[in-house]
Amino acid sequence: MVTAQMVPSNLLIEAISEELKENEKIFIPPKWADYVKLGVSNENAPEQRKDWWYTRVASVLRKIYIYGPIGIIHLRKMYGGRKNRGSKPERARLGSGAVIRLAVHQLEKAGYITIASSNEGRIITPEGRRFVDTLAYKIKQELPELSIY
Repeated sequence: MVTAQMVPSNLLIEAISEELKENEKIFIPPKWADYVKLGVSNENAPEQRKDWWYTRVASVLRKIYIYGPIGIIHLRKMYGGRKNRGSKPERARLGSGAVIRLAVHQLEKAGYITIASSNEGRIITPEGRRFVDTLAYKIKQELPELSIY
């Protein structure tokens, strides 16, 4: 059985984001998505990526699949970065909580993740695991060089 850990993450996240774009009723970028920074350590909004919202939601789904149960604070740490403070040493800062929180809420509404019974954070549901594993299987079938994974 092919899982998300058997294929390269960039290919899997790209495939998941393409599938999420098709579900326009649940996965809608917020109105403020054109202006928001992805954390205090960033200087600008993600201008280069046209559909950065779907990429972030797909990445959050993959991280919950691999590391779950995981909470919002741990996801913020994963998406954080180093804040440039001029001549002072750099320090670690958290990623944007609103972006991650809204992505998690959309994934819950789609039925791909749920809150763990022990309130330790979010875990992936069987439907979400099936969704990610199916895409990982398709990626592995399309690329013969992935047979080493």
